[in-house]
Amino acid sequence: MKESPHTSHIVNAPIRTQAAMHRFVTLVVIVAVSLTALSSCVTEDTYDNTPSGNLEALWHTLDEHYCFFSYKEQESGLRWDSVHEAYRAKLSPSMTQVDLFEVCTEMIRELRDGHVNLTSSYNVGRYWDWYERYPANFSDSIQRNYLHTDYYITQGIKYRLLESGIGYVYCPSFDPAFGQGNLSSIFSHLAAAKGLILDVRNNEGGLLTSAQALAECFINDKTLGGYIAHKTGPGHDDISSPRAITLTPAEGVRWQRQVVVLTNRRCFSAANSLVMYLKGLPRVTIMGARTGGGCGMPFSSELPNGWLLRFSACPMYDRNMQLTESGIDPDIAVDMTSADMQRGKDTMIEAAIQLLLSQ
Repeated sequence: MKESPHTSHIVNAPIRTQAAMHRFVTLVVIVAVSLTALSSCVTEDTYDNTPSGNLEALWHTLDEHYCFFSYKEQESGLRWDSVHEAYRAKLSPSMTQVDLFEVCTEMIRELRDGHVNLTSSYNVGRYWDWYERYPANFSDSIQRNYLHTDYYITQGIKYRLLESGIGYVYCPSFDPAFGQGNLSSIFSHLAAAKGLILDVRNNEGGLLTSAQALAECFINDKTLGGYIAHKTGPGHDDISSPRAITLTPAEGVRWQRQVVVLTNRRCFSAANSLVMYLKGLPRVTIMGARTGGGCGMPFSSELPNGWLLRFSACPMYDRNMQLTESGIDPDIAVDMTSADMQRGKDTMIEAAIQLLLSQ
């Protein structure tokens, strides 16, 4: 994680070359191999399109392919066999699809995982307590007091130079596929900034490659970002040896001054991975509230009645081989206060500005 010294504020390099594309392809290949291995261990069992058959298909698919059973048992006392018995007892042959959907949704909520959801033609069964039971710590109306109306925007990323001389970048999602061309434009525009606020509050994830591209703008040497593994069999602990995720310095513009990353509980999935990549790096401070977690890459399956099941299948670990499924704590904890909100101020942004100016 050692970085090379640079005297300039930003480092200029050619926009993404063939070598740079190779590392993105490598990540995609790792994920593809993981999901292929997962698919290869799917059982040949078939289930009838009945209430019992659909519940059995749901339970067994998760039982054989979900990757966090041991972790959930330790964390919350989950007993998956007991869950099976409890929800099977709620079935009846004559129950409606709506009633069955409610039973199935209640069952998957036992996993307490935001990546596990069930999609029908009329609803999505989900577990959102991972953020709904926590302070929002974000207000888009208050954020407008900082962005105003003349901010720049590229691939959904909003950015501008604040009146304090601090650069502000808000990345609300990793669903848009952005790369070094977009990111180089952002950091070039903010080249005169005294420091940078990277705000990823309410970012619920998207493309891991986009999160990695952003993280690589803050390093100057190859850096261990974490590890990824995949299921290798139907047993709860049938998981492969972890493979390293290597971050390679961006070949566009890289940021060389201090940066504060703002987080709240709604930072999830790929956004959680971004925080994992950046935490502990030189010049980076994570500020705000604990992230929402979601470190297991999702996989999809289908029940006999056509409902789609998505669940965590490939666990990811930080540099210390710790799961971040339940979230990542900030370096500096800050919550938005009602007093500041009444004044149209964002407590987190204000704290980040003060920290950056002091540095």
